[in-house]
This record gives sequence, C-alpha cells and structure tokens, in this order.
Amino acid sequence: MLEGNLYTAMVTPFTESGEVNYEKARDLARYLINEGCDGLVICGTTGEVPTLTDQEKITLLQNIVAEVGDKAEIIAGTGSYDTRSSIELSREAEEIGVDGVMLVVPYYNKPPQESLYQHFKSIAESIELPVMLYNVPGRTSRNMEAKTTIQLAEIDNIVAIKEASGDFDQATEIIARAGDKIDLYSGDDSLTLPLMSLGGKGVVSVAGHLVASEIKDMIELALANDFKRAAEINKKLFPIFKNMFISTNPIPVKTALNMKGWDLGSFRPPLTELEPSKKDLLKNLLENYNLL
Repeated sequence: MLEGNLYTAMVTPFTESGEVNYEKARDLARYLINEGCDGLVICGTTGEVPTLTDQEKITLLQNIVAEVGDKAEIIAGTGSYDTRSSIELSREAEEIGVDGVMLVVPYYNKPPQESLYQHFKSIAESIELPVMLYNVPGRTSRNMEAKTTIQLAEIDNIVAIKEASGDFDQATEIIARAGDKIDLYSGDDSLTLPLMSLGGKGVVSVAGHLVASEIKDMIELALANDFKRAAEINKKLFPIFKNMFISTNPIPVKTALNMKGWDLGSFRPPLTELEPSKKDLLKNLLENYNLL
C-alpha cells in the first residue's frame, strides 16, 4: 500500500539552456518533504513529462530517490498511451527503487473500458510495486468508469486511484464498492476536502509546492473527522488552489516558484511563459498570502 495522504506532483526544473536541472530538482524535493509532503510524484503532468526523454526520466528518478527516498514515498509517473513502453519504464522505475508508479489513463486514442482494464492489468502484473491509477478525462478525453476502477481494484498491487474526473457520484461508487481495496486521492486541490468527506484518503497536489504544511493540517483534521476546522483551512486556501490553474498546469505554479526565488527555469515547448496580466495576478496572490 501507499501510506501517504499528501503527495505533491513536482515540477521539473530546467537550466537556462533547457536541460533538466537535476541539482535544483534535488533541492526542491528536499524542500517539499521538509514542508510536510508525505511523498512526491515525479514525472507527472506537472513535471512536463511529455517533453522528457526516457533517459531524462530515469536520471531524474535516480536523483530524487537518492536525495529523499529514505524520507518520503516517491511515485514515478510511468504511464502513457502505449502499454509496452509503460511496462518498460515501470520496470526501470522499480529497479531504481521508487515506492510506486502512477499510470494515467491512455490519452488521445480513447480506448474502450475493456482496453483500459487490460492496459492497467498488464502493467501492474509486470511489476511488484504499488500502482496508483490516474483518471483525468479533462486531459485524456477518456473517463475511466467506476466499474472499471472497481474491477482493477481486484488486482493485488493496484492500491490507489488519483481521481480527477470531478464526478462525485463516480468517486462515491468507487469508495462504496471498493474502498477496502483501493484508496481514492483527489487530483484537484480544491476538491480534496469534499472527496475526503466521502471517504477519500488525500490528494496529489499542485498547491503543495506553496502551502504544503497547511494542506497537511487540513487533511489531518479531516481524517480526525474535524471537518469544521478543516473547512476553515480549505476556505482560506481556496484562492491559491484555483489560481494555480489560471493557465495550463504547470505554468502558474512554476511561475510562482520562480517568483519566490527558486530559479527553476522556463518551460519546454509547446508550453510558454505566463501572460503579463496573469503574472501580476499571481504576484498579488502570493503577496496577499505572505508567500513572497
């Protein structure tokens, strides 16, 4: 099983020339764990993974495991639309020593539900690591239905799902019918508390880059059934949660980190810099929360 409640999907730092900045990645990983994250998702969408080569992914994972692997759970984003390459990268990640893999619903080609089942089953059976499924139809154009997730939960090492469909009925059905076999994590910071009220375990966060300790406090209050105090934190952090998506993720959060002095570089194409008007909005937000 995966033990954590707060995982931050870490951005990938680049040098001025656009190469992966592994030293800065190690610094950021150490900072995030010290701020209260239980673990990190490396090579996810927030890490601009579609623009990374396989060798860059492997080297990045090696660096993060070496830096904080003894202090936190490291989950490797190894899924893609190609089952065979997902198996190969998952096996590489297992050899590196990560604690689990995250497998996104195959995107673009819209596989039917049985194809999704066979895809995830094949990858899970090729490794011994815990598997977190990732359902994000807003990005993949294919929703993984509750019945498919429930069927996959019967596979021993499929232990979690990052649910980012925004469908509370779907989340409730998964928890009600398979909650003893699979943990449900929110894929959206703003939906963490509502999903935890249904029985969710936590979040794979973007805002954890900025306010990890407060998110952790909110989660712990929810786990203690103190939803009144948890709701106060949620209300306070809600503007941060929403403004991390004023443009395509990870543009806002990486821009915010650079404003805070992290010097994480720019973005790999096709992503581009945040528009000036949105930079001003983001700067004001950070100032209002004393984050600058």
